[in-house]
Amino acid sequence: MRQQFVRLHRWFGIAIALFLFVAGLTGAIIAWDHELDAALNPSFFKARTDGPALSGLALARRVEAADPRLQVTYLPLTAEPGHTLQMMVLPRTDPATKQPYSLDFNQIAVDPATGEIQGRREWGAVSLARLNLIPFIYKLHYTLHLPFVGGIDTGTWLMGIVGIVWLFDSMIALWLSFPSFKAWRKSFAFRVKRGGYALTFDLHRSGGVWIWGLLMIVALTSISMNLSGPVVRPVVSLFSKFTPDPLNNPEILRAPQPGDQVLSRERIVQLAEEAGKARNLTVPPGGIYYAEFVHAYGVGYYAPGNDHGDMGLGNPWMYWDAATGKPLGASIPGKGSAADIFMQVQFPLHSGRILGLGGRILMSAVGIAVAVLSATGLLIWLRKLNARRRSAQNANLTRDASSSAARS
Repeated sequence: MRQQFVRLHRWFGIAIALFLFVAGLTGAIIAWDHELDAALNPSFFKARTDGPALSGLALARRVEAADPRLQVTYLPLTAEPGHTLQMMVLPRTDPATKQPYSLDFNQIAVDPATGEIQGRREWGAVSLARLNLIPFIYKLHYTLHLPFVGGIDTGTWLMGIVGIVWLFDSMIALWLSFPSFKAWRKSFAFRVKRGGYALTFDLHRSGGVWIWGLLMIVALTSISMNLSGPVVRPVVSLFSKFTPDPLNNPEILRAPQPGDQVLSRERIVQLAEEAGKARNLTVPPGGIYYAEFVHAYGVGYYAPGNDHGDMGLGNPWMYWDAATGKPLGASIPGKGSAADIFMQVQFPLHSGRILGLGGRILMSAVGIAVAVLSATGLLIWLRKLNARRRSAQNANLTRDASSSAARS
């Protein structure tokens, strides 16, 4: 039985080592994505003008009026003091060609005092330019920048499957790390003085044992985020029912009717303010996005600059029908069914933000540890592979020598 598990661990590890090495290093970096991005690109993050800031809604109107080719799909409602207000945009349809206008950007940084666009970029573009570096690394972390094939997001699926293999492999690795009850202390030790292969082996085995619980959390949450719809939600729903929402249950949406108009952002924000007061939320609406593919608005409740949710289970979100203003659902941290709360906790756990700054530091360290475990695992395998090859060569030489002696 042990030999079978050793083989499974070996081949599972070889199959996912490179993916985990990349995911570990990129994860350690993107734990600080906002800070690093701002440090690398001050002109994209720091406002040029010191004057009073306009509201996000007013700035969005100015941007769309200045460039009719685009529509703002996401924007914070208030800029951080001294910072630009960053919006996500998509091209409108050209009435002459019935095709989307050609835009080479999907994110803009706007001076909140003047409405001037300070910078443009394609968030997630395959580019190592300073302006694109951190978004490139962020998307590399969970998609490897692999393309859609036949409507399937191959990168997201691949990294989700890697997470599943990693989860099972981690269970096998823990069992293999304790071959003897009497020698359990060895599974926690690092033979630093011996160095070389002994230390490499201990970094892989003992290093994995010390942080095994954290590795399981990261593996499980990576599956939950990459394969939420097709895998995790169906499994979780066997134990607890989800509260319907428009993103995961499109059937609750009203089918668009001919002549439907899209309600203004201002109207949706008004509805969001009323709904927030009714639910006794402690923060006002902080950001709004329009999801054309489901014909719905979403509003997040957070303070300026806290769109990620820097502590706890993240930010509240509510949703409205874009044509009628009908409420479509809500995701309130800590509220809902057990299934709802299980899914709410996935990103905060994976990013470490559930524990605030300390959690982010911890997850950054875990990312580096994952890269080290992947590298040491490959080194151990290569050493054993070379040893088996040398053993086979020596056996062949001995056999040839014996055959020659017998003939003579």
